[in-house]
Amino acid sequence: MNQNAVTATPAPSQRLYSLDALRGFDMFWIMGAEEIVHSMYKAGGSTSSFWGAFSNQLTHPAWNGFHAYDLIFPLFLFMAGVATPYSVGRELEKGKSRQSLLWRVIKRGLILVLLGIVANNGLKIMPISEVRFPSVLGRIGLAYMFANIIYLYTKERAQMIWFWALIIGYWLLLKFTSAPGFAPGDLTMEGNFASYVDRLLVPGHLYLGIHDPEGLMSTIPAISTGLLGILTGNLLKHNPMSPVKKVRLMAIVGIVFLALAQLWNLDFPINKNLWTSSFVLNVGGYSLLLLSIFYYIIDVLGYKKWSFFFRIIGMNSILIYLSGHFIDWEYSTNALLGWLGQLVGEPYNMVVMAICYVMVEWGFLYFMYKKKVFLRV
Repeated sequence: MNQNAVTATPAPSQRLYSLDALRGFDMFWIMGAEEIVHSMYKAGGSTSSFWGAFSNQLTHPAWNGFHAYDLIFPLFLFMAGVATPYSVGRELEKGKSRQSLLWRVIKRGLILVLLGIVANNGLKIMPISEVRFPSVLGRIGLAYMFANIIYLYTKERAQMIWFWALIIGYWLLLKFTSAPGFAPGDLTMEGNFASYVDRLLVPGHLYLGIHDPEGLMSTIPAISTGLLGILTGNLLKHNPMSPVKKVRLMAIVGIVFLALAQLWNLDFPINKNLWTSSFVLNVGGYSLLLLSIFYYIIDVLGYKKWSFFFRIIGMNSILIYLSGHFIDWEYSTNALLGWLGQLVGEPYNMVVMAICYVMVEWGFLYFMYKKKVFLRV
């Protein structure tokens, strides 16, 4: 047996290598890999139907609908939930009090909110009216925080109830309310109730003026995304069934969620901007399927070495996300490897430089990994 492979039946306390790899795979697409695909499409021209379809999947729909790019954000939140039984849960097992862990969870959530504000606006003084407070990190921080509070004070069955109660309650809220002057159940950007409440309550400015995709109200169903991750982490860490059966269960539930999402989509459209309940089930289904594949290949079968590239990214995911706001990666790439693009020439020089861009970032993360420097919140 390969000495670098993990055991086929991981111990309950063992680190999930698949979680680091999947997190890295997720971040890979927003640290520059999407630009590789877009560049391939541009270089190939309109005749490249495959790259055109792939490129389109790496964009966000204007409002309703779903593209693969919409999965990146909720998949990360889902994985934060999966890690909870291995982090907060482990501390509970060691005898730490729920109160001390509660403050740790709240602190982590608020730090992520603060980092999100810094990522949005930089470190500069500006009028509150010009500050954008909602953010991707803020959404992760708040959803993680509330999902973990539920985890700390409830058992698994109650967590399942919370999961469904939040998304059903959000559906009913938006179905029977609207912004003033619009019919109940209006789900347009201007007319939906969630955006209206954000316009009333959220200080500063919203990303789209009248709507923010990381707004306050749409954080409510995002808590369910985190809870689904927690429930999955409970399954992987505590359930006595065999690893193969766990894989099968995750895959089956994932497929069921995808089917339910399409049914719910008929009444409550799949919409990332509003984080609709059908969107929660849709991205939850894909998240479960992806984790089942990664877990089976890496942690069950033991094929770990191929995932090293992604694990390097996944172990410092917050660092690479924030780095783009403070490091000019494009300048660094051109300074170090611009000659490669010159050698290749048009039109594929843009593809080569997009690949170089990702590799320069990965080299930075590998250096951090070798020095054992990890940004933890």
